[in-house]
Amino acid sequence: MSYLSSLKSIFLCREDCFFLMFLYFRCNVVIGITKEVFVNIVYPIKDKEKIAQMKKILSTNKRNLLLFNLGINSGLRVSDILALDIKDVKDKTFIELREQKTNKYKQFPINEKIQSDIKEFIQNRNINEPLFLSQKDNRLSRVQAYKILRKAAKEVGIDVHIGTHSLRKTFGYHHYKQFNNIALLQRIFNHSTPAVTLRYIGLFQEEINDSYKKFFL
Repeated sequence: MSYLSSLKSIFLCREDCFFLMFLYFRCNVVIGITKEVFVNIVYPIKDKEKIAQMKKILSTNKRNLLLFNLGINSGLRVSDILALDIKDVKDKTFIELREQKTNKYKQFPINEKIQSDIKEFIQNRNINEPLFLSQKDNRLSRVQAYKILRKAAKEVGIDVHIGTHSLRKTFGYHHYKQFNNIALLQRIFNHSTPAVTLRYIGLFQEEINDSYKKFFL
């Protein structure tokens, strides 16, 4: 039976739906699909102190720290980050790539701190190697990146679901908080409307929650 047929049969009644959600939250995996893939409910890291704590934990491994820093400072999808080779970043002040999901060309500057971290990280390495290697010298996978981030998030006590997409959402959330320019962020993310961008970075829900806290009759 195909995956789609399996899902269709599971959702035939409401009771089955609730049972599926119970299994999903209790077991983390339903019919072989991880939480992050099954439901794209991952959140930005909104607390800057938590970000600093994660950096401290990840600093024991230069690869992991650079992965985190590049993610939260570029707004790239993790698939595009993991696809980078050393030649794409060596002695570069800009990163140029074609997004894997949209096939759109993207160019953006690398800030000086990230440039410095990259220079140190790739020292004496072959320019044709993947930027991020696993312990077996293969290109780091999305699953491996997910485990790295989840472990660090758990250690600092982040109690919302964090996944690889959280890096991009974290960039978006703090970019908007710093510049208050949703139109600019919409263009960076190639979203269709500002509303999509606000929802994507979690601000719609944040505004709803704040309104409930302040509302009283």
